[in-house]
Amino acid sequence: MKNTLLVLLICMGLKTFAIETKELNITIENNVEGAPITIGIPFPKGELYSVGNVRLLNSKGKEIACQTTEVTSWEPADESIKWIWVFFFSEVAPDYILEYGEGVEPMRSKERIVSTNNMRPRGGIKVNTGPLSFSINKQGNGFLDEVYLDSDQNGKFDENELIASAPENKRGTFLDILDDSGIDASKAIINEVFREKGSGPMHMIFRVEGTYVYGREDNNLSPFTIRLHTYAGKTYVKVLHTMTYTGVPDKHKKQDGEHANIATQNKKIISEDTSNDPGWTQPNDQIAACGLQLKYHLGDEAEISLPLYTGNWDSKSLEEEVKKIDFDGNKKISLLQKGPERNNGQSLRSLYTSKSKNGESDNMLTGDKSIFKAVVTKGKKVVNETQRAKGWIDVSDGKKGVSIGIKNFLKEYPKGIEVDPSSKMLLGNIWPLENGPMSFARDNTESDGGMLDNFAQGITKTTEFLYYFHDNQSEKIINQKMDYVLNSPIAHATPEWYSNSKVYGNMAPFSDKYPQFENALQYKYDWWSFNQNNEPWYGMFDYGDGKTYFYNKKWFQWTNNEPTIDFMLWTNFMRTGNAKYFHMAQAMSRHTMDVDNVHWPKKRNYLGQINDAIDFWDYREEPESTPYLGIGRRHANEHWYALLSAHVWIQGWIASYYISGDHRALEVAKMTGDTYLKRIWGEHDLRGRRLYLSVLNLVELYDATKLTKYKKELDERVGLMLQLQEEQGGNLLLDRYGYSQTYVAQGLYKYYQITGKKEIKKALLNHAYWIRDVPPLNHEMESYLATIYPLLIGYEFSGHKAFFEEAIIRAELLEVGRLPKNSDEYNTVDSYNEALLKVSNLPKSAGRFTNWEINQGLRVFGWTHAYNIPYLIYWLDNENTKKTK
Repeated sequence: MKNTLLVLLICMGLKTFAIETKELNITIENNVEGAPITIGIPFPKGELYSVGNVRLLNSKGKEIACQTTEVTSWEPADESIKWIWVFFFSEVAPDYILEYGEGVEPMRSKERIVSTNNMRPRGGIKVNTGPLSFSINKQGNGFLDEVYLDSDQNGKFDENELIASAPENKRGTFLDILDDSGIDASKAIINEVFREKGSGPMHMIFRVEGTYVYGREDNNLSPFTIRLHTYAGKTYVKVLHTMTYTGVPDKHKKQDGEHANIATQNKKIISEDTSNDPGWTQPNDQIAACGLQLKYHLGDEAEISLPLYTGNWDSKSLEEEVKKIDFDGNKKISLLQKGPERNNGQSLRSLYTSKSKNGESDNMLTGDKSIFKAVVTKGKKVVNETQRAKGWIDVSDGKKGVSIGIKNFLKEYPKGIEVDPSSKMLLGNIWPLENGPMSFARDNTESDGGMLDNFAQGITKTTEFLYYFHDNQSEKIINQKMDYVLNSPIAHATPEWYSNSKVYGNMAPFSDKYPQFENALQYKYDWWSFNQNNEPWYGMFDYGDGKTYFYNKKWFQWTNNEPTIDFMLWTNFMRTGNAKYFHMAQAMSRHTMDVDNVHWPKKRNYLGQINDAIDFWDYREEPESTPYLGIGRRHANEHWYALLSAHVWIQGWIASYYISGDHRALEVAKMTGDTYLKRIWGEHDLRGRRLYLSVLNLVELYDATKLTKYKKELDERVGLMLQLQEEQGGNLLLDRYGYSQTYVAQGLYKYYQITGKKEIKKALLNHAYWIRDVPPLNHEMESYLATIYPLLIGYEFSGHKAFFEEAIIRAELLEVGRLPKNSDEYNTVDSYNEALLKVSNLPKSAGRFTNWEINQGLRVFGWTHAYNIPYLIYWLDNENTKKTK
């Protein structure tokens, strides 16, 4: 009896202390064995409290090493974790299980990165991944000063194992400027080096901040940033380089003052009537060349390998052919990817007013399949020419080799890679000198967005590289490593996991239960993708974005992210798990955070890393930042033609930070958030859509950073919005901005999620009553259809069926029939366009161009479809579940 009791007690004890684990599935699309993978994963409120309780299992159920980072939490509502990053190296099989729960303790990686970061004026960083060691010195030459490869695998780095180094004269990275005085070659100065969030034993990220300086006083200093991703046990380094154009773009006569629509005062308002000034179309400071370069330490008898694609640049099935090229004396060997000349074309306004530019089409394709050229030259001789290069070159001497690859080699043309045997220099060109200069002068003097100006100064651009240092690896291995970046694998959880986390509210995963609504979403995204790739909307400062309006079989006006188009694409990636949308979303986020934002002049942040007190007083004397720092550019005929006081969306950048681990996304979002704190437009900054959009942006930024300064500003703006609601009969919006339902509903709903404030719930419910009974029509369907999501919030908070029924009535206009064939089966824009219009159910405008139709771009789509349908499907599912019980 005693023995029986003892057994029962033991069993009860075992049950009590049993480890409770939960799991979720992870899949890698386009899997490449050994690839470094970072995946952002959300968790429901109350589900996970420590990243120390997470481990990763492979497809066979065996634990593998991973590195986890807490990105943000559900605070202040709850202390549980909201988003994490999981880093690991992929295996042959693409399927994994993330196991988590109290008592789960992950294994530790056997291989570890060892690094030092000396912040002193003559310091720098030294990094040891095991088989690779490199340094970047603050007094060095601007890039990787010395790279060693442990070829004999003895754990030491001897002098004879030096495989690469930076060139002299501070030219490891460069941004050369061309003006009337000729080329002014830059010198790179390293200022600071930081470790980024997410750094750990397996994966460590360094942020190098530097400045390009010039020989002529009329050329402004230019900041640059290099992010280095290093990996334990690996000999490759991923490099993200961000340049900033600080030049004077054209020769127009400058006026003293500000434009009326972005004025921070009313004493000096400049005239918009300057179209007769020829200086607008005359370039001043142009980009002559920009890139990164290393000196390779290999034998003289080296050989070049590079892959080219056969067939047309837009072929759906691409075949690679690796070319081998021997050195011929000291002749340079170069690969240059060229594309069509920039052509801004006519604007939609010009078409309306019959002021067209010779009736030329804005479409880039005219049936000519050779508009792209990938040219390989040896000296002045062309040795290979095709339409598209993959984007990497390897130089090897039979014992060791160095490879360099550049992401989006075609899509972000012009790009180039050059090998110079005389200096043993390997040059990765962001903007190749051989392509000719990049001019930011205006194409015409037509007013755009109500103003005539040029805001190119302060544009940035981030380019992604992979450097691979190896012991004479095969072409197959080199190609595999290059694909880690050039054709990157994408990891994701199941669509149901993202949806059930509720991090973006009651969003349903993709479903074939409601094809009439899914067609409305997916057909539009496919149409955008089709045109992006077939027009093509490519180029160093264009790729990621797309045109807004399709009229008379022509596309017009760059969208510049309105209204948070990149977030639409991130949402569709989460809902579908389709890597296609990850790439589209990432490209759009990177374009908008770089090109569609003002980044300079920017005063540096004071860190106090120098012991001498005078450093602070010197900092105080530095010029102040532009008041427009962090302000977005308006949709226009060119990205840098117009600004507006409410034209920046950071929601997609924050999603990019969460999902892909893009540190720059949060960096630029904080720059925009800091501008909100300054309130440069006074009370104008706190009214209308500026107020609504600022709440959406600030709630995302606070949620990602938990910084008190953003919470304080957010609380004040939300309080003002609720105060104004009382003066507007229950409507949270001014009638003028009915289409801004998206900003208000998304922003306040997330604010309610993380604070639990009852007054927010009441305000959203009162607003739902208002728009149910007084539907906005000030922008016709843009405003009317934008109310679907706020009505669904009203249903969630009240349970009143009338809200749901009204949402369904309005959503009937969104229903789309089935296309006769898949999007990739259409050969022309015209045939695809006609087919789409036949299955659409959207009404025409009462008296203007119908900009919400299915054949238009994604701009208006955000208000009418993208932020309504995923939530509508959730409640349709919920109602159908109730009926079946």
